[in-house]
Amino acid sequence: MVAFEKTGFVPRSIPRTFIRFIQELFPSTEKEVIAEFRLSRYQALTAVKYLLQLIFIPYFLGWVAEILVIHPIIESLWNKFHPEIFLNISQQQEACAELDALEEQIYFDTLLGEVVNLDLQLQARSLAEFYNKESISSITNLFTDSSRIIFFFTLCNVQKRQIAVLKSFVDELLYRLSDTTKAFCIILITDIFVGFHSPHGWEVVLTSWIHHLGFPESSSFVMLFVATFPVILDTAFKYWIFRYLNQIAPSAVATFHNMNE
Repeated sequence: MVAFEKTGFVPRSIPRTFIRFIQELFPSTEKEVIAEFRLSRYQALTAVKYLLQLIFIPYFLGWVAEILVIHPIIESLWNKFHPEIFLNISQQQEACAELDALEEQIYFDTLLGEVVNLDLQLQARSLAEFYNKESISSITNLFTDSSRIIFFFTLCNVQKRQIAVLKSFVDELLYRLSDTTKAFCIILITDIFVGFHSPHGWEVVLTSWIHHLGFPESSSFVMLFVATFPVILDTAFKYWIFRYLNQIAPSAVATFHNMNE
C-alpha cells in the first residue's frame, strides 16, 4: 500500500470534492463516512506515534550513551592527558574576568573596613574546577549531539514506511487548511525565520549553540552567519512557494501575496 500521493497538475482538492459529492448520493454513504473517519483517526494516531518515536528515541539513546559511555570516557581522557583546564580562550577570559571582579570586590570591602571571609586562592581553585567540568561537559555535548543525529537518520532509514505515513498525514493536514490559514502560517514562519527581527534570534541561537558545544566565540562568524543564512532561507521559501505551492494551491498563494502586502 502506498502511503503518499504524487502531486499532479490538478489540485487534489478538486477531484476529491467531486468524488465525495457523488458518494453522498448513495445510501451507503453513512457507513463510508464512519469508515473514513476511523481510517483518518487511525492515520492520525499512527502519525503522532511515529513522530514521537523520531523525537524521543534518538534523544533517549543519546542520553543513555552519554551517561554510560561518552561522559566517562571523555572525563577520563581529559583529566589524564589534557594539562590545561580551559577548552578555549573564551573560557579563560571568562574565568579571568570573574576572578578580577572578585578581587576588586575584596579590595573594595577591605577599604570600607568590612570583614572579608573570602579566600581569593580558594575561589580561584573553585573557578578552575568549574571550568574544567564545563570543558568536559562541552566535549560530551558535542559527541552526544552527534550520536543523536546518527540515531535519528538511522531510524529514518530503517522506518521508511513509517516516514511515508507521517509525510502523507502532514500533507493531508495541510491540504485541509483554508487558504487564509495557509497564508497565515506561511507569513508567520517566514517572519520568524527570515523576517526583519529574525537576525537577533539567529544570533542568540547561534551563540548558545557555540557555548553548548564549547567552540571559541567568534563575533565575525556570528555576524557572517546572520548576514547570509536568513537570505538563503528566504530564497528557499520563495522557490518553494513558486515551484510547489503555486501548483497545488494557487489560491493560497494569491491570498498570501494579498496578506503580505
